[in-house]
Amino acid sequence: MRKILIVGAGQAGLQLALCLRAEGYDVTIMSARTADEIQGGWPTSTQAMFAPALEHERDYGLNLWDDVEHPHLVGIGATIAPVPGVKALSFYGPWDRPGASIDQRLKMSTWLRLFESRGGHVVYHPVMTSDLAGLVQLYDLVVVAAGKGEIVDLFDRDPVRSVYEYPGRVLSAIYLDGVEWSRDYPEPRVRINIEPGVAETFTMPGLTMSGPCEILLIEAVPNGPFDIFRDRPGPTEHLRRARLLLNEHFPWEGELYYRARPAGPRATLAGAFTTTVRRPAAEITPGKYVLGMGDVVVVMDPISGQGANCASHSAHVYLKAILERGGKPFDREWMEETFETYYHEYAQHSLALTMTLLEPMSQHVQQMISAAGRYPQIAKRFGNLFPYPADIHDWLLDPAKGAAYVASVAGGWGGRPR
Repeated sequence: MRKILIVGAGQAGLQLALCLRAEGYDVTIMSARTADEIQGGWPTSTQAMFAPALEHERDYGLNLWDDVEHPHLVGIGATIAPVPGVKALSFYGPWDRPGASIDQRLKMSTWLRLFESRGGHVVYHPVMTSDLAGLVQLYDLVVVAAGKGEIVDLFDRDPVRSVYEYPGRVLSAIYLDGVEWSRDYPEPRVRINIEPGVAETFTMPGLTMSGPCEILLIEAVPNGPFDIFRDRPGPTEHLRRARLLLNEHFPWEGELYYRARPAGPRATLAGAFTTTVRRPAAEITPGKYVLGMGDVVVVMDPISGQGANCASHSAHVYLKAILERGGKPFDREWMEETFETYYHEYAQHSLALTMTLLEPMSQHVQQMISAAGRYPQIAKRFGNLFPYPADIHDWLLDPAKGAAYVASVAGGWGGRPR
């Protein structure tokens, strides 16, 4: 039985560990925190998971919240405000299959306990770079899935695929109870408000430890009016500031927060991510490598909701590659091939969507968004970029293809937009 060590107990690491354990592998996880510490900690993400990623979990019976009472996500509604308080256009893009946002504190603590109950080994100890020299001698494969800390620096930045030097947005999020549902968007969907060059806000239904909730994510252009959470205020103050911003810039959203209150004493997070691609294999001792996965090798600003989904997809691709490897060594060539499969099948498309949303809107993208406001078919296609980002290349990134697509839709509507 092959022995595999996974460093990190997040979406990618735990999903891979549970799936490998189901396939009969001897798997050990090293986690810096216990399940109780994860569950009682601060939020780590907003984690909107789309249907394709959720299917990877269902394949191995990890979909423990499908039947729990909470609002599943059914699509995306977007509103553009060119100046504060003024709606220019809105559209709604429904999804063919629902998604979900399960608080990772709830999900990862439950998965970690499940892994132990299924015979997996867990070592509760933070892993330093210096620890890996000994660990690579004890396992057939060491996978690093801990996307923070000094251990990430083992993996060299890919200068060709990494186009940013600094974060494109400054992030803040808060889990809330008491947020009303929009009259315009009465179903449980992600509500996006955009003031170009200033900020984007995302409000989505989710499930946290206390039950159903709403999650507000603010993506602030650095040094702009929404960039006011760097001091990491407590939940009450965080909500006060968020209300003021929403009431001024997106009052149709702010009015829904009249009765909102933080969903617990630890309900906020703040930070920033530089969208980066790193090389997947890090040499620890001569000829001995560890394999990076998830945020270790591809980290993205959450503006496109791709982070948790890419973590799931990377775990799926790595699982398949490990199973197909059989008894052959997990050498550097195999690690690089495995990562390239993941990058070409999933990550490159998620990166394209992320970078499109981070950059100032080109004239072509503005035209496509305007068309989404007129034609439900285009709105649906725009909404489905989030679960299926590979579609971005066939219209949103190509002005000629995009113009032809809009013309074909307009022709099908007889030239009469909604």
